[in-house]
Amino acid sequence: MGKSYERIDGRLRAFIEAQHIFFTATAPLDGEGTVNLSPKGLTGSFAVIDELTVAYLDFAGSNAETIAHLRENGRITLMWCAFDGPPAIVRVHGRGEPVFRDDPRWAGLMRYFPDIDPSRHGLRAIIVVTAEKIRDTCGYAVPFMTYEGDRPLHGSRFERETDESLDAYFLKKEHVTTSIDGLPGLPLPLPPLPRTT
Repeated sequence: MGKSYERIDGRLRAFIEAQHIFFTATAPLDGEGTVNLSPKGLTGSFAVIDELTVAYLDFAGSNAETIAHLRENGRITLMWCAFDGPPAIVRVHGRGEPVFRDDPRWAGLMRYFPDIDPSRHGLRAIIVVTAEKIRDTCGYAVPFMTYEGDRPLHGSRFERETDESLDAYFLKKEHVTTSIDGLPGLPLPLPPLPRTT
């Protein structure tokens, strides 16, 4: 029932871009380490860069497991499910990299997210994923669910933060600079958020 694809284009790309939520899965190399699974949303925070590359914005939060795992080994899987319309699940297995604020690629990548105000959500990295395997499956057991809108809470919580206060917030959290398993997480202090033109 599942099918493999060479690239993210056509119907597959349209399906991915239409979803309001996706999930990321990463793990450390240590077989006893903690597998991390995270939901990602916020309209406009995901982009298909080309037929084998996708990216999403990594916002402020109380953990940085994905960043830590990607810094250690780069392995990541992204998954989208159809909660309305025809049933489908799409997975992109690949290699990911966190691009931090002081990376020269930052400005070019931010152009793929024109509807996001980076100052509102404590933006700390752009996760760039290169697909190595692209597959879909039926999704027959995924329930119907209705999208009502993005929650405003993340933006209202973090839009009042400065780069300095974000650093202080992250330093208070147990698993931002270091993962649950002791891997290096988000490098601090955060470089200043680059100005957008």
